[in-house]
Amino acid sequence: MNRILIKIFFIVSISFISLYADVQLIKKQNSDSNTTLLVIGGIHGDEPGGYFSASILATHYKINSKNVWIVPNLNQESIQKNARGIHGDMNRKFSIIEDKDKDKEVIQEVKKIILQKNVSLVLNLHDGNGFYRKTDKGSIFNANAWGQTCVIDQCDLNKSQPFGDLSKIALNVKDGINKKLIKEHHTFDVKNTNTKFDDEAMQLSLTYFAVTNNKPAFAIESSKNLPSLSQKVFYHLLAIEEFMNIMNISFSRKFDLTEENIDALLKNYGNLTINDNISIDLTDIKKSLSFIPIKSKGNIFKFSNPLGSVVKEGENFVVYVGNQKITSLTPQYFELVELCESQNKFDVIIDGNKVSLNKTSDIVVNDDFNIVKRDGYRVNVIGFKAKDSIDESGISLKLKDFDKRYAIDTHDKVYRVEFYKNDEFCFMSKIHFR
Repeated sequence: MNRILIKIFFIVSISFISLYADVQLIKKQNSDSNTTLLVIGGIHGDEPGGYFSASILATHYKINSKNVWIVPNLNQESIQKNARGIHGDMNRKFSIIEDKDKDKEVIQEVKKIILQKNVSLVLNLHDGNGFYRKTDKGSIFNANAWGQTCVIDQCDLNKSQPFGDLSKIALNVKDGINKKLIKEHHTFDVKNTNTKFDDEAMQLSLTYFAVTNNKPAFAIESSKNLPSLSQKVFYHLLAIEEFMNIMNISFSRKFDLTEENIDALLKNYGNLTINDNISIDLTDIKKSLSFIPIKSKGNIFKFSNPLGSVVKEGENFVVYVGNQKITSLTPQYFELVELCESQNKFDVIIDGNKVSLNKTSDIVVNDDFNIVKRDGYRVNVIGFKAKDSIDESGISLKLKDFDKRYAIDTHDKVYRVEFYKNDEFCFMSKIHFR
């Protein structure tokens, strides 16, 4: 199978996006302070609570003062495969790494980010096994578990530096979370690994690299034994908010922090734009779409969800959000027309009213629509049950005129309308029948 990772660029409502090689750094910044919280998700690809939390932080939180930087998907290829690390455990490569190691470039770049002067505190998000208890209370609730913990490598750095008292901060975070538990047995605690003296494996970790470079660092571990992804994300976001409160970072969100609201956010996969002339809503999309008009090479995929990615598998482009395979796109290759701004519009009669729309606009229809004829262009309405039709503009169409097999959504209400100039592809719009 020909499996090639496609370079991804994404669009979110944030201040700034920086690309450090394969590391995506989202900066939500203000000019009032250099105090910066760095949140890292996805170092382990089979721990979705961490990276989906980082994604929601990036897209649904507004930072009103100070700064929050976010790396939502540090180990993207492992995330796609829902594997801890396809090239080995990335969180055991921060002390020594071989030149031939495929993770080396990512490790080097995230180290540079951690060591930036503005970074005041580092938070690494994980999902861990079981529920940590200081004394053993069974196979799931015991001292060897990692779930539901705020992990520190040592009690403190220089206590005179900002956020240097790691133990005190971790205890405050733990106490804050435990006031808002979904279930009583979800309690958080502090786990001190005493890394320098007691844990050789943790000496290779991201957080230990940070603290040995005098950067306060913590890991948050939700439990893999929680019954839903939304619960894992709930506890991660609670923890992040506790850290922001401790750092006096002012923030706001337009949703109440509940399991139900988080579940709804997780089910909204956002939008995919291809080459700026195709726009597809990934929520409720069918598992496969055929004959997507794109270039034979050099396509640009943009996502509104920071966890969006595309992988070429055989002849198809497979779309992921995090570890979830959303849809598979079978391409049909075309040359693309470079249109001037005035040509990137089209006229359509919707339920008897004529309107002018921009390319890739959604056309919401109650009864019928008619794409107005345009000299030199032809329209292909995908799913229209006409025979031997070359140009399908100038035809009044209703939902009953469509073959449901060609709908792009699971409710069979959304259909593609493609615009061509001669044999070259211009852009695609979508019809939404109410």
